Amino acid sequence: MTKTKIFIVLLFLALGLQNSYSQNYKFKTSGFSVLEKTEKGKWGKWSDLDLVNILVTLDTNKNRIVVYSQIIQLFEIIDYQPVEENDADVVYTFTCKDNEGVNCTVSIITRKKQANRKQMYINYDNRIIVYNIFNM
Repeated sequence: MTKTKIFIVLLFLALGLQNSYSQNYKFKTSGFSVLEKTEKGKWGKWSDLDLVNILVTLDTNKNRIVVYSQIIQLFEIIDYQPVEENDADVVYTFTCKDNEGVNCTVSIITRKKQANRKQMYINYDNRIIVYNIFNM
């Protein structure tokens, strides 16, 4: 009986600690741009920056990133990469699958030397989408 009580207490503690470390982050976008590969497989030029005001959420509880654009972009987080930091940037990288099942990498970058400006990059094999974002 004592072992059962200890197990139940440990189970509740483990579940409680797991939820306390999960967080939701909300961002707003101020603009986005796209870079695509040409027919020859080389990177073209970035598109003009389009001004947009949309919500982006990072939900570590549900392991997903959602971009609430006109067509909702859902990214299931498969793996959390180690944080990379240098003099210029802090980079949080996530290995993801989008809502069509295509593999991609999503990175949230804080530009230290640019007044901590934030950007979110969505990297596919043939295109990169960048959003300028800020915390809500």
